[in-house]
Amino acid sequence: MNHFPVGWGRPRDDVYGAYNPSYLPQSHGGTQANPITHTQSPIVTGTSVLAIKYKDGVVIAADNLASYGSLARFTDVKRLKQFNRKAVVGFGGDVSDMQYLDRLLNSLDVEENYGGDAPAESGPHMSAKNLHAYLSKVMYKRRSDFNPLWNAMLVAGLDESDKPFLAYADLLGTTYSSPSLATGFGAHLAQPIMRRAVPNEAASRELSKEQAVECIKECMKVLFYRDARSMPVYSIAVIDGKGVDLKEDEKLENQSWAFAEQIRGYGTQTV
Repeated sequence: MNHFPVGWGRPRDDVYGAYNPSYLPQSHGGTQANPITHTQSPIVTGTSVLAIKYKDGVVIAADNLASYGSLARFTDVKRLKQFNRKAVVGFGGDVSDMQYLDRLLNSLDVEENYGGDAPAESGPHMSAKNLHAYLSKVMYKRRSDFNPLWNAMLVAGLDESDKPFLAYADLLGTTYSSPSLATGFGAHLAQPIMRRAVPNEAASRELSKEQAVECIKECMKVLFYRDARSMPVYSIAVIDGKGVDLKEDEKLENQSWAFAEQIRGYGTQTV
């Protein structure tokens, strides 16, 4: 019996002769005993990304923590990536796949701005809507290859008409848009808060920048207290007609777990 999984279902080589192995993964660098396999279990991951539309643009935020399983291992991982003056991408999920996509977007940015037909500095830029369409095709292609990029992303910015744009794409190539979006635990903990502020598109056109920023900060506070894979240091970006205002080391004000020392009533107490 052939004990190698890649050989199951094939006649034995010593009886029928060797098959042409060119179709097998080992032909691209593996061996029959250890064929190449694709990562299906992310190890270092980022948690929620939040975004909300307002009348002139979009506010997006994500904390700076990358967890190694349950361990809060890396505390300076920036998960908001500015593409140009019209678009910012927020990444949740696998950090190595995020880094791959970041390099891919950097290459795209160079191609768009420094190619033979590149526009002048004051000319048109690739919009957030174009960028989302590109990323959704990349994610769907990798999913179809059974080698998905293990991320959930929010693309925030302005469309071709300089109107606020916000949409989602994930490892399955699923896409949708809404006045407020969140990935990870934010979809359960932060979305109800944001939906009170912008229940529909009409409400987002009445929301001010200050209200949108305050709503996002309130959501980040809730996630810090309720999501074990989060931290109080985060990145936040505001995208509007003036460009991108990205701050990468914001801190939640007056937030700590010091109040836990005052809790009484459970377990051994020392007075």
